[in-house]
Parts: sequence; structure tokens; C-alpha cells
Amino acid sequence: MAIAFASRARAQRMHPAAEPNMIPFIDVLLVLLIIFMVTSPKPTTDLRLDLPSDGMPIAVDIAPTIIDVVRGAGGDARVLVDGQDVAWDALTVEVLQHISAQNAGLDDATMFAESRVYVRADMDLAYTHVVEAIDTLQRDGFEKVSVFAQSADD
Repeated sequence: MAIAFASRARAQRMHPAAEPNMIPFIDVLLVLLIIFMVTSPKPTTDLRLDLPSDGMPIAVDIAPTIIDVVRGAGGDARVLVDGQDVAWDALTVEVLQHISAQNAGLDDATMFAESRVYVRADMDLAYTHVVEAIDTLQRDGFEKVSVFAQSADD
């Protein structure tokens, strides 16, 4: 009887534990969580985009104004309104003066609503400066502000 009891106790010790080891599983999950957190996309700035409608385009006789955002001598960004250097805080005033000089018969509301303003930038300039120029013009009331696209070969 003692032999049967001893063999039964030895058999119980020989069987592996039926519980899974959760520590490696949790380690793998935490590493995957860190990888997904690091590679997740960063929040971006949204730009309002006006796509053309299906109807006939309305003819607007206001000449477009081109804003150039270029790298300055010190490496900072400068803004030019049709080739003339302008301070960043006076950008809207200068654009409005430029449009009113070309179209003397328009009131301010029509200039803000119907004038087209294109923002063009150097290829090696940070995109935040382009977004800053567009955001400044749209915040101050210009409705038709666009990015002037050109190919990389130009």
C-alpha cells in the first residue's frame, strides 16, 4: 500500500502544471503596444480645400495675387507679395492693398470673397511656413487661398 501511495505521489509530481505562463505573453503585448504608439501618425493641420463644382465656372476678372515664401539670408522665412518683401504681420494688409491697386472699383467684401491668392514656396523650405501664410490669410478673411503647385523640375 505504501508503494502504491508513493507511485501516485510521484505521478502527480511528474505532470506539468496546466496553467499557461502569462509573463512572456504580457511582455510581447507591451512591446507591440510601444511599437504601435511610436509608429502611429502624428496629428496634422487640416487645410480647407475648395474643389471645383460640376457647374459652369463663374468668370472673375480679378487678377490673382501670388505670395512667395522664400528662405531669407539668415535661414528664416520671408514673404513676398508679387515680388515685394513684406513683414509677416502685415501680410494681409499688403495683399489687400495690392488687390485694391489693381482693381480700384471693388469694395473690401468683394476683394475678400472673390480675389484669388496663390501661395508659392521654395522646395527646401519647411512646410509650416506655407501653412502659416495660408492660415493667416484665411483667418483674416480671404476665401480663395490656394497653394501654387509646380513640378520639381521647374
